[in-house]
Amino acid sequence: MKKLAGKIYRTFGLTSLLCFGLLNSALADRLVVGDFSGDSLNGWQPKSFGSETDYRLVSLDQKLVLQAISENSASGLFKKQRIDLLQTPFINWRWRIENRLSLRDEHSKQGDDYAARVYAVIDGGLAFWRTKAINYVWAVSSPKEAVWPNAFAGNNAMMVALRSNEDATGTWFYEKRNLLEDLRQHVDKDSRYIDAVAVMTDTDNGKGKVTAYYGDIYLSKD
Repeated sequence: MKKLAGKIYRTFGLTSLLCFGLLNSALADRLVVGDFSGDSLNGWQPKSFGSETDYRLVSLDQKLVLQAISENSASGLFKKQRIDLLQTPFINWRWRIENRLSLRDEHSKQGDDYAARVYAVIDGGLAFWRTKAINYVWAVSSPKEAVWPNAFAGNNAMMVALRSNEDATGTWFYEKRNLLEDLRQHVDKDSRYIDAVAVMTDTDNGKGKVTAYYGDIYLSKD
């Protein structure tokens, strides 16, 4: 009986170690930046460009998500976190909007509003003019996969349209982008690290109102 118990114990122990190892491996391949479903905004800080967009965690479809309501406002939430994109090059998230912004020229300063955007930042440090970013946006007038320089920051902040007016409102869309590849193609060919991830829903230039939702944001190995 003792021998049998010992075998069971060793087998259970080996199985537990194997499962723990697999779990650790899975966690190592997935780096959560925005754990909104876990009821957490830890590390996320506001950045205002005027009046503030209202960000809060709410329950939608029986899951916690980040809600953003913007009415003639422009502010974002960002999280400082240095991430090696050679380890986790893909950025993943889901988002939805409840209404569309009116048609506008997004390449102009007057039209630089977005119902939803997720972006990654390369910090220029004291040389602030070297700060660079890539913005994945829910566009209005630009077609999907269009890329253009931001109206205010020029080539230091490149815009990439992932969604457009063709996409339905009130519907979740899942996104997965090779962030490392996008940065190297559109921002800096030597990119490897990012220093922050941000979300922003803004309507200050066009004086509009929009509601958007963001699900968890994470980086992954593949």
